Amino acid sequence: MLTDYISRNVLSEIEQEFNLTVFYGLDTDIDTVISAARRYPMMAEHQVIIVKEAQTLRNMEELVYYLQKPQPTTVLVFCHKYGTIDRRKKVAVEIEKTGRLFESKKLKDAMLPTFISNYVRAKGTAIDVKAANMMVESIGADLIRLASEL
Repeated sequence: MLTDYISRNVLSEIEQEFNLTVFYGLDTDIDTVISAARRYPMMAEHQVIIVKEAQTLRNMEELVYYLQKPQPTTVLVFCHKYGTIDRRKKVAVEIEKTGRLFESKKLKDAMLPTFISNYVRAKGTAIDVKAANMMVESIGADLIRLASEL
């Protein structure tokens, strides 16, 4: 997952203890997230704040004020599960100005064997096309489950 990659590569394992914060949209509010984002990192160059299931976060528009002057030592990640942010809204425009707005589209079933082959190759090994097709047939399009099985 991209959020795992960010947290592992921005922070060392020791730095993660004090500088990695994970929120869930239903369990927090935007003020708490902004307050955490304004903090300075402890004994590290950066802090990483990840908001999972951000589509359930209320008052997301208030993030615009933070984005106009973000904390340069904070890496702030919002993950929308089963949806995307409306790019016409002001908050999306501000995100694109100060950061990156990445959208991961669902893979079509025909692309799954190629995904499996590329994923396995990135791990330093190989998989037969027939085996990749069998995995798709048995597991389906659940990329997290596919990756965990590989």
